[in-house]
Amino acid sequence: MSIILDRPSATLADRQLRADLVERAGKLVPLLAANAKRTEDDRRVPEENIRAIEEAGLLSIMQPRRFGGLEVDFRTKLEVTRELARGCGSTAWATSLMNVCAWFTGLWSAQAQQDVWGENPHNRVAGVFAASGTARVVEGGLVVSGKWGWASGCLHSQWALVGTPPVEGEGKSYDQGMVLIPMADLTIEDTWFVVGMRGTGSNTLAADEVFVPEHRFISVPKMTVGDVATPFTDEALYRSAFVPGAAIILAGPQLGLAQAALDLVLEKAPKRGISYTFYDNQTQAPVVQLAVAKAANLIDTAHLLAYRAAAEIDENAHNGVFPDYTARAKARMDIGQAIVTAREAIRELVTAHGASSFAESSPMQRIWRDSEVASRHAVGNPEISAEVYGRALLGIHEGVTPLV
Repeated sequence: MSIILDRPSATLADRQLRADLVERAGKLVPLLAANAKRTEDDRRVPEENIRAIEEAGLLSIMQPRRFGGLEVDFRTKLEVTRELARGCGSTAWATSLMNVCAWFTGLWSAQAQQDVWGENPHNRVAGVFAASGTARVVEGGLVVSGKWGWASGCLHSQWALVGTPPVEGEGKSYDQGMVLIPMADLTIEDTWFVVGMRGTGSNTLAADEVFVPEHRFISVPKMTVGDVATPFTDEALYRSAFVPGAAIILAGPQLGLAQAALDLVLEKAPKRGISYTFYDNQTQAPVVQLAVAKAANLIDTAHLLAYRAAAEIDENAHNGVFPDYTARAKARMDIGQAIVTAREAIRELVTAHGASSFAESSPMQRIWRDSEVASRHAVGNPEISAEVYGRALLGIHEGVTPLV
C-alpha cells in the first residue's frame, strides 16, 4: 500500500499558493493571540480578527473561482487553519467552519450558488447539517421550521445551511438533506455557554415557517455517494468526497493548538524551575526532555495522519475518482486519530509545563480547554470512526452511521 502526504497532481503553482496563504495566516498569529482573551470574554470572534482574515484572502479559500474565490485543496485549508489556531483556537475554528460551508455551498445547484454569491461574492456561510426541525413540501419548495445548534461562524455570516429531516411527499418521506437560507430569515439564539472554544459564537439558529425554493435543497444521502448538484464538474474541489471533506476540516484547529502548546513549553522551559527539586530550569530535567520529545512526536504523527487523509481526498478529486466505502472509512479513521493524537500531545505538554498551566493568565489553559471541547465534535469521534473502519475492513458497510 502506497502512502502519500501530498497529492501527486499538485503543481508548483499550487504549492506556491499554499505557501503564500500559510505565510499570510502566520502573519496574523500575533494579532489573534493578542485578542484571544477578548475573544473568550466576548464569546465571539472580534470583527478586527474577521477583517484581517478576510483582507488576507483566507475567508475565500474554498469558494469557487467563478465568484472570486481561491478554490484551494483540502491540504491547503488544513495548513491555513492550523496556522490560525496557533494564535487563537476559537478564531481558527470559526474560520474553518465558514470556509467548509463555502465548500458545501459549491456543491449546490448553479442557481443556489448564484443566490448566495451573485450579488455579493463576499457573503459568508455558516451551517449545521444535523437534521432537526420540520420540512413541509409546498408548491415550488419547502417550508422549514426548527432549531439547529451549534452554528459556528453564524455571527459573521449572511447565509446559513441547515439540515432538514426526511421530507414528506405523497404521504411518505422521500429525502433528507440541507437547505440554504439567508441569515435574515433566521433568528440566532444565544446558547453557546461552554468551557472551551468559547469565542466561536456557535449559537443556535432558529427558523419559523421559512419558505425555501426547491433549488436551495440538496440531498445528503446523494452527496455521501458523490451525487452533487453543481453542474461545474470541471472544478476538482467540488468533486471531493463529502464526508471525508466535512471531517478533515475539524483537524486543522487541533494541529495548531498542539503546536502552540509545544511552542509555549519550549519558550518557557529555560526560564522555569521545577518546584521541590534541584532543577533550576526545566530544560535540565529528563522528565521534561522526555515529555517534549513525546509530545513533538505525537504532533508529527497527527500531522502525518491528517496530511495523508487530505492527500487522498485531493488526489481522488483531481482524478475524478469517488473513493469506495472502505477508503472513505479509512479517511474518517485517519482524521479521528489525528485529532485525538494532537489532544494527547497537549495533555502531555500541560503536565510538563506544570500546575501554572491552569492559571487564568496562562495561554496553556485556554489551549487545553479549546482542544478538549473541539476534539469531541461528533463527526470526528475516533471510536465511531474506528468502528466504521473496522467493520468496513470486514466487509460490513452499514449499521453505524450514514456519514461515511
